[in-house]
Parts: sequence; C-alpha cells; structure tokens
Amino acid sequence: MSDWIHELPLGWMGLLVFGGTALGTAAIYWIVIRLATADRARAFKAVSPGLLSPLGILFGLLVAFTAAQVWGDIDRANAAVNHEASSLRAVVLLSRAFPAAAQARMRELVKQYIQEALEVEWPAMARRRETLAMIPPGLSDALELAIGLPVAGDGQAAAQREIVANLDNALDARRQRILVSRSAVNWVKWFALIVQAACTLTAIAMVHSDNRPAARYAMGLFATAVAMCIFLLVAHDRPFTGALSVSPTPLVNVRPDSLLAEKGS
Repeated sequence: MSDWIHELPLGWMGLLVFGGTALGTAAIYWIVIRLATADRARAFKAVSPGLLSPLGILFGLLVAFTAAQVWGDIDRANAAVNHEASSLRAVVLLSRAFPAAAQARMRELVKQYIQEALEVEWPAMARRRETLAMIPPGLSDALELAIGLPVAGDGQAAAQREIVANLDNALDARRQRILVSRSAVNWVKWFALIVQAACTLTAIAMVHSDNRPAARYAMGLFATAVAMCIFLLVAHDRPFTGALSVSPTPLVNVRPDSLLAEKGS
C-alpha cells in the first residue's frame, strides 16, 4: 500500500476503501451478468453454491494471517516504546544518587534524547525512513557520562550499574521500535487478499446470475465485509504511520521536565 493512503484521515481512508470495493464489486457484477447469456448462463448456473463456503473460508484465513502480523507489529511497537520510557525514567530517578551537577547533566541528556526522538525520529519512522546507522548523541553521551561517574560507596556504585543497564535497555528498545517501524504488509499479501475477494464475489455473481436482485444483495453484503476487513488492516498496517499510529506519549511523560512538574504538583 502506498504511503499516502496510510497518511489519510480515517474518514477519507474509509471512503477510499469502501468506494474502491464498491466499484470493483459493481464491475464484477456487470461483467458476469453481461456474460450470463445462452450457454454461458447455463454454465454459470451449473456452478455449485457449495463453492462459496470454501472460498469464504479461504478469504477469512488470509485476513486472519494478515491481521496476525499487523496486531503483532502493533504490540511489539507499543512494548518497545513503553520499555524505552520505563528505562529512561529509571535513569532519571537513579541519577538522584549523585551530586547535583551530575544529576542535572544526566537529566539534560535524557531530555535532549527524548526531544530528538519526538522531533526527528518519529516523523522519520512514520515515513519508514529511520535507520540504526547512528546512535543518538543524547543517549551515547548519557552512557559515557554514566560510565565515567565517580562513585563513593556501595549505593552510588549500585546506582551507576543500574543507570548503565537501563541506558542499554533504552538503546535496545529504540532499536526494536525502529525495526518495527519498517514493518508492513507486503504487496504479495495484499494482492492475494484482493484476488481471493474478487474470486469469491465472482462466484457469488455466477451462482445468482439468474436472479439479479439476489446477486446484488449477496455481493453487497460480502463486499461490505471485505471493505471493512481491508479498512481495518490498512488503518493499522504501519505501527508508526496514520491516525492510529503508536504515540510517543510514554516518552513525553518521562521527560525530566515532565517528571519535575509531576513531582511539584
């Protein structure tokens, strides 16, 4: 699916999907009814209605397999963002074990990293263009700062270890969300899904070719179900693109200035 489709508001996306499905259904109906004459009409009527059941089941299986990938990607994206936010929150809280200067520097680096994620990485992930080529300066500097912190006593030593571990966890979570952001249902699956739907609609039209109202009603019902399935998949196909994309809110909530405001309130 093209990027512009995923970036449409849900209303326009639904209109496009339902309108396209309606046009395709009308074209199939018109072609089958036009061909249902003389010998071809008898051949169409010879098609067993029992064929509709396996065709519908096959379509349902294709939808289920595609949906499994889509929901899995969304779950992984949400888990990665939440894990990243939790790790950064732990870093900010653990930094209180160190002197004010080190604590302020760590908070500033975490804030810088989150700000870059919001302003640079999220738009790039929405376009599926973000890469793992470079480590964000804020996080790499925070890791360097944490490793070089002078420790006095077992408490600060334990805090330092936890800060380094949580920064490493944040890096891993960032890596996971960027990888998930490049995931999408490929064109082969979309092609198979649409062809299967077209085959089922054609079979419905052939079985009911001698009863046009029945053909229109049956095809209309199935086409509506097809459009709803496609709309649902397209709206969730890319975890970080579109109106229902994964939000950076967990990261915003753990930004040091947000934590200070929360503590003050």
